[in-house]
Amino acid sequence: MVDKRRSGRYLKFFIYLIVVVLVNVAGITLFFRMDLTANKIYSISKASQKVVETLSEPLTIKVFFTRDLPAPYNNTERYLQDLLQEYAIYANKFFNYRFYNVSADEGETTDQTQENQKLANNYGIHPIQIQAVEKDEVKFQRAYMGLVMIHGDLIERIPTITSGEGLEYQLTTTIQKMNNKISALLSLPDKINIKLFLSSSLEAVAPHMGVRNLAGIPAEIQSIVKKLNQKNYNKLQYEFLNPNQNQDLQTLANKYNIMSLSWPALGQGKVPAGQGAIGLVMEYAAKSVTVPLLQVIRLPIIGTQYKLTEMQEMEDILNDNVEQLIDINEDIGYLADHGTLSLSGAPPNAPGQPQNQNSATNLRALISQNYTIKNIALKDKGIPESLNSLVIARPTEKFTDYELFQIDQFLMQGKSLALILDRFNEVMPGGQQGMSMGQQPIFVPLDTGLEKLLAHYGIRIQQSYVLDENCYRQEMPAQFGGGERKIYYAPLIKNRFINQDLDFMKNIKILVALKISPLELVAERITKNELKTHRLFASSEKSWQMRGRINLNPMFIKPPESSEDMQSYPLAYLIEGEFPSYFADKPIPVKEVEAKKESDQISEDKSQKTDDRGKNAEIDLSRIERKGQFQPRGKPGKVFVMASADMLKNNVLDATGRGANSTLIMNILDYLNGREGIAVMRGKEQRFNPLEDTQPGIKTFVKAFNIAGLPVLVIIFGLGVWLRRHSRKKHIQMMFAK
Repeated sequence: MVDKRRSGRYLKFFIYLIVVVLVNVAGITLFFRMDLTANKIYSISKASQKVVETLSEPLTIKVFFTRDLPAPYNNTERYLQDLLQEYAIYANKFFNYRFYNVSADEGETTDQTQENQKLANNYGIHPIQIQAVEKDEVKFQRAYMGLVMIHGDLIERIPTITSGEGLEYQLTTTIQKMNNKISALLSLPDKINIKLFLSSSLEAVAPHMGVRNLAGIPAEIQSIVKKLNQKNYNKLQYEFLNPNQNQDLQTLANKYNIMSLSWPALGQGKVPAGQGAIGLVMEYAAKSVTVPLLQVIRLPIIGTQYKLTEMQEMEDILNDNVEQLIDINEDIGYLADHGTLSLSGAPPNAPGQPQNQNSATNLRALISQNYTIKNIALKDKGIPESLNSLVIARPTEKFTDYELFQIDQFLMQGKSLALILDRFNEVMPGGQQGMSMGQQPIFVPLDTGLEKLLAHYGIRIQQSYVLDENCYRQEMPAQFGGGERKIYYAPLIKNRFINQDLDFMKNIKILVALKISPLELVAERITKNELKTHRLFASSEKSWQMRGRINLNPMFIKPPESSEDMQSYPLAYLIEGEFPSYFADKPIPVKEVEAKKESDQISEDKSQKTDDRGKNAEIDLSRIERKGQFQPRGKPGKVFVMASADMLKNNVLDATGRGANSTLIMNILDYLNGREGIAVMRGKEQRFNPLEDTQPGIKTFVKAFNIAGLPVLVIIFGLGVWLRRHSRKKHIQMMFAK
């Protein structure tokens, strides 16, 4: 009997042991995670999964992060570890990562730590100074917080990671760019030429300019190019040119806009008068980039000074320009004529220059991170078929029918259009002089021809501006009375007026519009053509329109007295489907060529005259029919429409791309180019979660309930308890009375 019990226990023990082993095996082989956060911030997006799944060459990520950092930097390290582990789960065999110990143990630095710190410095990752609070004392600590990515022969680094915000987006886009760069470099038929122009005559005057070691520059740059060649599959070719030795070289230097210097005799004739050129040119095919090597700095009192570009920075400069020359990013078309919004201008943070809030340099910088901007001039050439999307921002000149035909047929090919149009042209009387005199601008209605295209596709832009009581509030200076002033023409778009049905819009909770016109769908055309529409965002129910004579001076704008004159207006639409061509039932336009000069026409007519009238008989070319090269109905395409080009300017878009407005614009461009996964990943970083708007009646009810309702409930509850006890007492008395 005892043996049976003992054998039964052993049997149970072995069964339990087998179950435990099987559960552990199942846990290893059937591993999965659940991210319960709203934005899925602890899980990588599908775009990131796809990037690491399709690696074709080894990718190694080396992380140099000091351990036991104070808050909030310790959370950043933990997040980075979780993120890389998440990448490793979905990656193939080519993905590897490693954390290097760069921390000193109890004030002592081991040999291994020193080696790791030296390795980090060699990769360009240097310690930064962070602030820590310990025992009521503020201390400063030096810490390594960076990583380097090695993919094939390419090396990219993120030298400073102080926050987890945007880290996944930065890692994924960098990996994708490195992968594209490898493919682009391997497919180059020719080499990228790097030409150094340095006149030997500059060596005599350089010491007087405070420039040292000018003669050593050619050897230093040659060494840098040799080092870069190892990382760029030997696709770089270096050449040193001395313009003083060849007049043709001087002409070539002028062609590339190389800096030229000239000087009179200096030092009582010790330095003879002369001239020279200095600069670096990177060239491939028809594209070239000029890299300045000598900077001219003008300081008050001190005067003019000259400074050579740091050779430590030259490697990064050359590497960035290589990416620009070989176009490793996908192309995106931008209409550059017809008076559209210019993306050129001084960089937003150029030294010594104020930021121009009316320019769109921030937009150019944001687009250039993932795309190569191709300027399209419809007046000269057509739209390349290689493009997937075309951006048209604030055209002010009228389009010809032939130009509209090109835009129409581009959409018919299943491509995408981003139309950011202004309904009015803001003209300042007297130009800049009128602005300085305080005159109000005149708003002239625009009619470029794109309006009739849009109406045919199913959407109209109303000739008005949307004003909204829920708007941006400007802080007034003390000399003007202080307080806040409502800028009614800058509506504040809150969460409930933003369409979050699309994945890339889900995490955008607030937007700011500026000088925007309302949109209207042509219902019959939308229904007839079975188009799918998405209203991306709209104004609040407290908005109204300003028509006719436009005056946006906040001092003269007053909301309507009746709420019946207010309503919500749609401000941006995304339309998808098979659009009908505007020219389906019209003659196909022909490109118009400027008329020849009268003298040329006369000479041409004389040369063509002949006695044979049969040969010179006029031919009616209109009787020649043409077929083909025209699509009456398009393949599935996309059109984004928003009537406010001011939303693309620097005063609305931030250069970092982290603001909600910047995220919206970039997400839309990604969606139009078929990169919705990247757009969703970027939207994850929008963590602004405002409280939902509450109606005034609900607020009043909640306040009244908190003030009077809760005490009344307590009294009612107390009366209920008293009545229950009193009833129980009576019931007991009646029981004993019997």
